Amino acid sequence: MPSIEREATSPPGLADRRFFGHPRGLSTLFLTEMWERFSFYGMRSILVLYLTTAAIDGGLGLTEATAVGLYGVYNSLVYMLAMPGGWVADRLWGARRAVLVGGVVIAAGHYVLAIPAAWTFYVGLLLIAVGTGLLKPNISTMVGGLYAPGDERRDAGFTIFYMSINIGGFAAPLVVGTLGQQVDWHLGFAAAGVGMTFAVLQYVLGGRHLGEVGRAAPQPATAAERRAVARKAAFWLGLAAVALAVDLAVGAFHIEHAVNVLTVLGIVVPVVYFWSMFRSPDLVGGDRAKVQAFAWFFAFAVLFWMIYDQAGSLLTIFADEKTDRTLAGGWEFPASWFQSVNPLFIIVLAPLFAALWQWLGRRQPSTPVKFGYALLLIGFSFVIMGLAGAAAAGGELVSIYWLLSVYFVQTCAELCLSPVGLSVSTKLAPARFASQIMGLWFLATATGNALNGWVTRLNGVLGDTAYYALEGAVAILAGVCFWAAAGRIRRLMGDVR
Repeated sequence: MPSIEREATSPPGLADRRFFGHPRGLSTLFLTEMWERFSFYGMRSILVLYLTTAAIDGGLGLTEATAVGLYGVYNSLVYMLAMPGGWVADRLWGARRAVLVGGVVIAAGHYVLAIPAAWTFYVGLLLIAVGTGLLKPNISTMVGGLYAPGDERRDAGFTIFYMSINIGGFAAPLVVGTLGQQVDWHLGFAAAGVGMTFAVLQYVLGGRHLGEVGRAAPQPATAAERRAVARKAAFWLGLAAVALAVDLAVGAFHIEHAVNVLTVLGIVVPVVYFWSMFRSPDLVGGDRAKVQAFAWFFAFAVLFWMIYDQAGSLLTIFADEKTDRTLAGGWEFPASWFQSVNPLFIIVLAPLFAALWQWLGRRQPSTPVKFGYALLLIGFSFVIMGLAGAAAAGGELVSIYWLLSVYFVQTCAELCLSPVGLSVSTKLAPARFASQIMGLWFLATATGNALNGWVTRLNGVLGDTAYYALEGAVAILAGVCFWAAAGRIRRLMGDVR
């Protein structure tokens, strides 16, 4: 078994610098992720707009509150399924196969969404969520597997990889958003499926550059373990199916029920998972302290993503209803195009951040300090959003520069947290829990989005100004607290910087 573990995780080494100074395998993962994110963000850019559009105009005709809640449920489920997706890679298939199967399932989900029928919408969303749970944590784990321990290119490599997410994210709303809003919603969903098909083809054709990274499961499950997991999965899935059937049978089902269940799960699941990990005898030496350090990053990342991911729900509605989107000549561009602003800023700024971290080398700010910057900036972005809400309070349409300013600040915050968080997750993860720790990192996004199912309701009660200002103040306070705890966190991290 030790030989399998070495083969599964063996990095190409410092000599491989064929992709902008990084291992050639990074190009395969870069392009795969780019097309996968094209499909994901393309569909997401029109999701809330499709949900709130009247049925006579081709949408589902849901209320704003229901649409925002469903959006949060979907985002939460996508990232929550990263946990079992990580387990499948760690214990059954290996990351390489998990990414391939996940990609095929995602493509199928988008094509199902393209079928104009009520039932296909929910089935398609479920397929995309399951496929993303398999693909997302494991492709990031494979990026980490390209670098040997101590290779100072790792953070820069993750930042370059992060650019692929945003190249796909930038193009997606322009293509999928235009087709969906101005031609036909289901044609937009089909375009997202084509993007995912390109991702699968690229992954298969470029697989030879990955060597043995992700080829085998690091810690294969025994037959008894597989049976036990299958029984538990069947029990909980069966229980969920029965509860849904009863809810439908008595005519009491409402999307808020799913919001509430997923919010509770988003809180309970990580607590239970961290507790079980801390009890594991496989944590030896400094592993336990490193997992404790990771728990700090996880908790504060939840708050970050709770604020950040409102860009696709409340901020999209703000762009659609309260922002002047008319350009010279009287043409009004689609509200979904605002979802391309953040990726565009990432494309411009990510190389600068990557170059900065690489130039500073060991002098760069520690990971806890970068996280502190991220929380302060994300809080400041919502302070700006509160001012935009005040400007729109009288019913006037506000300038696009309000939202552009918000997205610029959020981009700087994101570059201090997301690629750095991906990198530190791979560095802090004990060998047996590599993909599962990455799954936990994405579970932070799930928990943040699940909490949005409750938090965004306050917008209707408080109004834009108070709502955004309150959340901004909480994030700024959290950033100050994280800085205050930075020394303790660094000590828990041991030899990881």
